[in-house]
Amino acid sequence: MRWKVWAGVLVWSLATLPGGAHAQALKAQQIVEAKVGGAANPRALAAKVQILLDRARFSPGVIDGRMGENVENALATFRDANHLQGKDKAVDEPTFAKLAEVAGEVQNPVLVEYNIAEDDLKGPFTRTIPDDLEEQGKLDRLGYRNPSELLAERFHMDEDFLKELNPGKDFDKAGTTIMVANVASAPPPERGGLKRIELDKGRKQLRALGDNDRILAIFPATIGSKSRPAPTGELKVTGVAKNPKYTYNPEYKFEGVKTDKPFDIKPGPNNPVGSVWIDLSKEGYGIHGTPEPDTVGKTASHGCVRLTNWDAGTLAEMVKPGVPVHFPES
Repeated sequence: MRWKVWAGVLVWSLATLPGGAHAQALKAQQIVEAKVGGAANPRALAAKVQILLDRARFSPGVIDGRMGENVENALATFRDANHLQGKDKAVDEPTFAKLAEVAGEVQNPVLVEYNIAEDDLKGPFTRTIPDDLEEQGKLDRLGYRNPSELLAERFHMDEDFLKELNPGKDFDKAGTTIMVANVASAPPPERGGLKRIELDKGRKQLRALGDNDRILAIFPATIGSKSRPAPTGELKVTGVAKNPKYTYNPEYKFEGVKTDKPFDIKPGPNNPVGSVWIDLSKEGYGIHGTPEPDTVGKTASHGCVRLTNWDAGTLAEMVKPGVPVHFPES
């Protein structure tokens, strides 16, 4: 067995995270023992809520032990979906209780042990990835840089946060036991029930909706940019490509790209569109992953819809050609 549940009673709450760098490394035990009204480390409380939101299919984006806009927006939408009162940024006990129920907090602790396997170390890894797109086009593959980046993405975590929870651990050695976010206990994505995708530019979210607009999942999203805004109106999904290559269109005139000719960038999770491309019915537009999960909901996306690689992967399992995608006017 590679998985082992970490024993411990799970009680939790949420507190606002002070700005600035963390004063001392967060410990896994702090996350498990954090509770409502306690004098817990605020980052431990934030991490716990992020994991529970992820498991409830109200994705907070990357799990990093920090409160931020993506987490607050996920909580607000969770509250709306469950007919709970309260302000968007405030987290009260009814919200906590419902989130714990939906995420299966009692049955599945938020952290588990994971033993690094030989397969995790095989790669192939792309140790150095240039920022320049034209230089990326010269590489054979845009793979993970190292095992810790691979593992962080697998467990929906920020790489530095994963290392913080596992001080002194060797991520390059098979058999090393590490603590990770227990996101694998989430139920599989609902297949066949997705009727519509809706983009919310205000909350910077993509919502996967079923019959009667029931929320199946929500994901933080970067929706367009000032220089190349997202379209408005309704498009449709035309197909899904996993592990796609990226083709640069010189008409986009991206900053820093000098060539006026198209070129390809090979597949891999660090490809500019990440590990998934969901094609839409307007040429050049799609819903896709990213090599930088911490930028989702923040930096521009050249007109497309950017999700984390894992959220794009989840959506790809739910969607099929013909599903409408609604882009609001503003």
